[in-house]
Amino acid sequence: MARYTGPVCRICRREGLKLYLKGDRCLSPKCPIVQRQPMRNFPPGQHGQKRSRRPSEYGLQLREKQKIRKMYGVLEGQFRRHFVEAERRGGVTGENLLQILEMRLDNVVYRLGFADSRKQARQIVRHGHFTVNGRKTNIPSFIVKPDDLIAVRTQSREREYFKIVAETAGSKPTPDWLTREVENLSGRVVSAPTRDQIEIPPVNEQLVVEFYSR
Repeated sequence: MARYTGPVCRICRREGLKLYLKGDRCLSPKCPIVQRQPMRNFPPGQHGQKRSRRPSEYGLQLREKQKIRKMYGVLEGQFRRHFVEAERRGGVTGENLLQILEMRLDNVVYRLGFADSRKQARQIVRHGHFTVNGRKTNIPSFIVKPDDLIAVRTQSREREYFKIVAETAGSKPTPDWLTREVENLSGRVVSAPTRDQIEIPPVNEQLVVEFYSR
């Protein structure tokens, strides 16, 4: 399945909440979710206003799965593979799934403040601007581990984009499971994030487990 390239604000409207897909714009008054009156926050499309029926149990599970998948910008096949890995691990499958998604390299770059959105992080990772433990890594889905060091390549630090990042990244918050050194444009994974350390819009990951357990 091809990656969605249309207007991402439609995705937020479809799910009925902010998924923070456009970086700073999502925090500004220009966000369509904020601009629209509550009574006008209906899904996009000509039939959006008519979708008032109570969703089925399957519909609720599907929407929750789509919400998480689109938030992290993951394709269906990738998401299913992450779920299989989460199920293979011991513990709570839903929490394992969110932990795996959080420890993707593109998400870590975003969490460190080196990109304004996960989509932008995915692009700069794919262009080969980052190293993991000193080795160039251009795979956005690469899963980092505790004590891994993620850094901008020396050759890339002279680019105008990363000069701006060096000036602005310090003002962005960093989750407790990561540490950041703005001067070196690097960060380290302290530990795998627990559920309460994963700051995302309200989701019910258990519904995703139920969706794949049908």
